[in-house]
Amino acid sequence: MPAPKRILIVEDDAHIAELMRMHLRDEGYAVELAADGQAGLRLLGREHWDALVLDLMLPGIDGLEICRHARSMARYTPIIITSARSSEVHRILGLELGADDYLAKPFSVLELVARMRALLRRTEALARNA
Repeated sequence: MPAPKRILIVEDDAHIAELMRMHLRDEGYAVELAADGQAGLRLLGREHWDALVLDLMLPGIDGLEICRHARSMARYTPIIITSARSSEVHRILGLELGADDYLAKPFSVLELVARMRALLRRTEALARNA
């Protein structure tokens, strides 16, 4: 049996973070939480992650900087941004900086789980075809 996919959630709202963790764990993912940008950046650089769920407005280092850092790393980590910044400009900026998907808050956690499954499915298919 393969090891569960590892997902890092960087979210400063404890309620939202726990809700996402609960639903993603129910899907069989191994999930870790970071409550601020500094902790998120540290965990991102220290361990291997199959995906990253990233809030933009974080204490300390903001989510866009974490996204930039993730894209400068040798290993590709799929990223879903979740943010209260829902304007078209913010969505485009997040995607242009390297996010694979963008969900505006408030969002359905079930939709997040479905998008995560789809993102990981695409990543696995690309790896098989490489």
